[in-house]
Amino acid sequence: MKMIDVGDKAPTRRVAVASGLVRMSPETLRLVDEGRIEKGDVLATARLAAILGAKRTPDLVPLCHPIALTKVEPELWIDRDAGVVRVQVRAETVDRTGVEMEALTAVSAACLTVYDMCKSVEAGIEVDAVRLESKSGGKSGDWRR
Repeated sequence: MKMIDVGDKAPTRRVAVASGLVRMSPETLRLVDEGRIEKGDVLATARLAAILGAKRTPDLVPLCHPIALTKVEPELWIDRDAGVVRVQVRAETVDRTGVEMEALTAVSAACLTVYDMCKSVEAGIEVDAVRLESKSGGKSGDWRR
C-alpha cells in the first residue's frame, strides 16, 4: 500500500460530479417534502453534510490526498415519480490530483444524512446508485458516464 506521489504534477483545474439517491415510501417522502421530519429540514441538513463530507474525505479514505477544494456544490431534490431524494454534488479544485473521491464522499454523506434523519419514520429506506457522473482535468482527461 502506498500513497501515490503527485509532487511532480502541475496543479490543474479539476471537476467531478457524482450522484446518488435515497429510496423511500411515498409517505416518508411527503413528510420530507412538507418539512415534517422530527429532526428538521432534511434537504438543508444533507446539503451541509455533503460539504462537510467532501472536506473530510482524506480522513475517511485512507490513501486519498488532502486537496484544496475550491467549490462543493450539492443539489438535492425530491423526485416523487421515482419515490426518491436525488443527490448530485459538483466538486472542484485546482490541484495535483483529482476530486472524484471528494464528490463521491459528499454524495454518500448526504445520502446517509437523509437516511439518518428519516429512519425513525421508516426503517426500510435504501441508499442506492452512488456513482461518478463525470470528471475533467488532469492527466487522464475528461470522462462522462
